[in-house]
Amino acid sequence: MLDVKAGDEQSFALLLHRYRSPLVNFLYRMVRNREQAEDLAQEVFLRVYRAREEYVPSAKFTTWLFRIATNLALNSVRDHRHERMEISIDAPITTDAEDGDERTLDIPEKHPNIEQHLVDEARRKMILHSINKLPEKQRAAVLLHKYQELDYGEIAKILECSESALKSLLFRAYETLRVELAPLVAQHAK
Repeated sequence: MLDVKAGDEQSFALLLHRYRSPLVNFLYRMVRNREQAEDLAQEVFLRVYRAREEYVPSAKFTTWLFRIATNLALNSVRDHRHERMEISIDAPITTDAEDGDERTLDIPEKHPNIEQHLVDEARRKMILHSINKLPEKQRAAVLLHKYQELDYGEIAKILECSESALKSLLFRAYETLRVELAPLVAQHAK
């Protein structure tokens, strides 16, 4: 980002290439609409580009990037609350294999048979459905923690709260998920 600030257009293209897919995936999980996630990702990068001259590396670039994305996603969810769309589980989660730092919701198949595949798909849908039912800020915290694998300090900066407030937020979210997904755990233990 410092190279972008210095006027290097290729560095911006590199940032776009490296962070676009993880950003779109995160935004998709937040807003539950692929087109809207793409639009929001474009807006995030537009804001990054516009702010390039004022950029000060006070935190990791990804923290700054995901703070912008989270704020836009939360605003979008609030603005479109009346349109509440169900998540499309079948929508593709894009990956950039060469980057190596993108995470997806794919559950690895342990048995190549169709039965196991159907069970895994049902589990994945149930988990996603439960995450999507969380309040927006809790959902953002869980997605940043579990799927983007950011640490508490980074997530607290993104959500603009203290680490203790974040831990409380995550505790409530995980407690809700634990209760919501108890049947899944019980079924898996059989």
